[in-house]
Amino acid sequence: MKKFMLMAVISLGMISCATQNKKDTMDLPKEWKHTTNIYEVNTRQYTKEGTFKAFEKEMPRLKSMGVKTLWFMPITPIAQENKKGSLGSPYAASDYTSINPEFGTMNDFKHMVNEAHRLGFKVIIDWVANHTGWDHIWTKTHPEFYLKDPDGSFHRASGMDDIIELDYSKKEVRRAMIDAMKFWVQETGIDGFRCDLASWVEADFWEEARPELDQVKPLFWLGEFDELENPEHGKVFDASYSWKWMHVSEDYYKKNLPLQDLKDLLIKYSNIGDSSMRAWFTANHDENSWNGTEYEKYGVITKPMAVFSATWNGVPLLYSGQELPNMKRLEFFEKDPIEWTNTYQMADFYKTLLELKSSNPALRGGDPAVTTYLLNTTANDKILAYLRKNGKDEVLVVLNMSKEPVNFSIQDDHVSGSFRNVFDKTKRDFGTGKDFSFKVSDYAVFEK
Repeated sequence: MKKFMLMAVISLGMISCATQNKKDTMDLPKEWKHTTNIYEVNTRQYTKEGTFKAFEKEMPRLKSMGVKTLWFMPITPIAQENKKGSLGSPYAASDYTSINPEFGTMNDFKHMVNEAHRLGFKVIIDWVANHTGWDHIWTKTHPEFYLKDPDGSFHRASGMDDIIELDYSKKEVRRAMIDAMKFWVQETGIDGFRCDLASWVEADFWEEARPELDQVKPLFWLGEFDELENPEHGKVFDASYSWKWMHVSEDYYKKNLPLQDLKDLLIKYSNIGDSSMRAWFTANHDENSWNGTEYEKYGVITKPMAVFSATWNGVPLLYSGQELPNMKRLEFFEKDPIEWTNTYQMADFYKTLLELKSSNPALRGGDPAVTTYLLNTTANDKILAYLRKNGKDEVLVVLNMSKEPVNFSIQDDHVSGSFRNVFDKTKRDFGTGKDFSFKVSDYAVFEK
C-alpha cells in the first residue's frame, strides 16, 4: 500500500510543475501546434517514382487517416563528393536553396505544398544546419564558412565521412543560413522546420534565427535533441525529440528493466513544464534504417507504445509506412521503396488515435490547462495507466507493458464516472468497478 501512496504523491508532483518555465506569450506555439501530429515523409522510398508528384497522390489518404502535419526529409540536392552508396544521404546537401532533382522540380514542390495546404495540412521541411556535403556550393564560394582541421582541410562531422561542419562562430555563416531558411518560407510557404541535430549547433544561433524567421510567418520548430540533455535549446523550439525515452523504453523491453524506470523518466520529462513539447514516436528514418522497425524494438508492446505516443503530453510522430505496417528496414543510401499493398492494416488504429488527439482538449500538448495523472493499479510493475484532464474533458489510457496477460484493477480516485472506449465504442461506468483483464499487447483508451 505504501508503494501506491508514493506513486500518487509523485503523480501530483508531475502536475504541479506543468505551469513552470513558460515562454513569453509571443513565443508560445500557435493554436494548431497544441493539437497537431507529425507524419515523416521519406520521399525517396515512399513511392516507386520517389517524387513529389507521386507522393501528392497519397495525401488524401493521409488526410483521411487524421494526419495534420507533413514533415519532408531533406529536399535539397545531395553532394556527390564522398557520398555514401549510389544515391547518397539527403543530409549531405550541396545547395541550401535548390531542389533535389531526384524528387522533381521547385515547381513540383510548390505545387505539392499548395495542394497540402488546400487539404488542410501543415508542411515542415528537414533543415540540416550543422553541416553540408563536401561539394556544397559554399565550399567554392565561401570556404571560410567551414571549420578546418590543423592541416587546413575541411573538418569532417563526428563519425560521418560524407559531411563537413560549418563554423557558427562567424556571423557571416549565421546570416547566410538564416537567409537560406527564409528562402523556403518566402518562396514555398512552408509552415516550419524539423532541425536536424539541432543541439550540434549553438543554441544562440537558433535564438537569433527563430525571431527573424517568425516575422516572415509564425512557424513550427521541431528540434532533434532531447531537452533533458539540452535545456538551453528547449527555450527556442516548440517541440524536441524524446531520445532518452526511446532508448530506455527499448531497453525496458529487451533487457527487462523495471517499469518504474519508465515512469520515473516520464516524471523528469513532465518536470520540464509546458513551455515546450516532446515528440513521441516508435519509428523514424534513423531508427528504421539503422536500429530496426518498431516491431524489432518493441515486440509485443509495439501497439501499447504507439498508443502512448499519441496520448501522452506532446506531439505524436509517425514515420512513412507505419500504417501498412512496414516490416522492413529501409535502405538509406539506395532506392528501396516501401512495399505498399493497398491494404493499410494499421490505418484505422492510427486514425482513431490521431483524431482523438486533435479533437479532445484533454490531449492538448504543451497546455498548462491539462493535468496528467499517473494512476495506481494492482499491477504497477506491468501496467502503465494515466488520466489526462482538461476541465470536464478526460481521457483514460491503460496499457499492458508486460509480456504476459494481466488481471488488475485501478486503485485511484482520479478515475470516476462514465467513459467510452474509443476503439470498440463500448461504455463503461467506473463507479461500478475498475477491474481489467488484459491479454498480451492489450491497451484501452477511454474518453469521458
